[in-house]
Amino acid sequence: MPMPGHPQFPQDPQLVYLNHAGIGPWPRRATEAVQRLAAECAHRGAADYPQWLEAETRLRQRLARLMGVPSPDDVALIPNTSAGLSLIAYGLDWQPGDEVVVNDQEFPSNRWVWESLAQRYGVRVRRVRLDDAAAATPEDALIAALGPRTRLLPVSSVQYGTGLRMDLERLASACRERGVLLCVDAIQSLGAVRLSVDADFIVADGHKWMLGPEGLGALYVRPELRERLHLRQFGWHMVEHLGDFERGDWGPAASARRFEPGSPNLLGAHALEASLAVLEEEGLEAVERGVLANARAVMEGARRRGLEVVTPEAEGRHAGIVTFRIPGVPGERALAALRAADVACAERCGGIRFSPHFYTSAEDLERAWERLDAVAARLRG
Repeated sequence: MPMPGHPQFPQDPQLVYLNHAGIGPWPRRATEAVQRLAAECAHRGAADYPQWLEAETRLRQRLARLMGVPSPDDVALIPNTSAGLSLIAYGLDWQPGDEVVVNDQEFPSNRWVWESLAQRYGVRVRRVRLDDAAAATPEDALIAALGPRTRLLPVSSVQYGTGLRMDLERLASACRERGVLLCVDAIQSLGAVRLSVDADFIVADGHKWMLGPEGLGALYVRPELRERLHLRQFGWHMVEHLGDFERGDWGPAASARRFEPGSPNLLGAHALEASLAVLEEEGLEAVERGVLANARAVMEGARRRGLEVVTPEAEGRHAGIVTFRIPGVPGERALAALRAADVACAERCGGIRFSPHFYTSAEDLERAWERLDAVAARLRG
């Protein structure tokens, strides 16, 4: 069962925080890591820089485990998900008429970057409805759209609005059979539910379910594809012989560090490493159990109130996001009222999106429902 009053999350007692799909709160350990690094920098400058890098090394190790990839050398530290998607989109070779298949539920970052290729390279973007009535499942709709010119299928592991959890293994198998590259935006999975997929690319930001700061994410590129991606950014940090500034025959690192041109975000790395340490010590399986238990509790609470649950309720079809609509109340009005009542959530799909984490207590969920009931009664009246 989810734990009440987790010691790593000393949140404002007046606030019910249900917006981890937006920005997650930092655990106490991340706050302390940043304070410690700031104090060291204030008193000693960069004298301890080699020790600072140890946190970055641990971060790559933790991210590799979380992403389910073979080695920390396969993980690039990037500013955000959009930056990672852009590295992929503008690193691949494109020919006029090549196709990318996107779906109608993707976050804009995972649509617009591919659409931007049309004018420059003549790439065709095929849009697919995930709720296509002619398809038995969302995966069927995507697979049916893969044609002889399809080069890439970008897809979110969990859709940000509906909370639909995709069958990534099925998509990976279909892509392999057809010679299509699979790019997974895992920002709504990592830190919430375990990820296991044989994808060509995985990208995510650390500020949601991973409970880290904004401005630092991770990119995985299948090792045999790394050299196929054209580099568009260059700098001292991305070379094979890091620190050998006089070397004339420089070249990109063989590892994923080739995608990191300049100085690292060590402040972010210290914070995110500390946050992931909390998740790992909790146990990724236990974290997933807590997230799914809370999601089911939200669905049950919404059903009891006669609300329309947008998120698929079948096992394996949702993660931590639950979106529901309040009959007769527009989502934006409900959101404004809930924010005023100190419930942190989001408006999606014309309704309200709750996204509790593993540590969210049953008491917190009950307080959220009490406030929502009062809001709904007032807005309907």
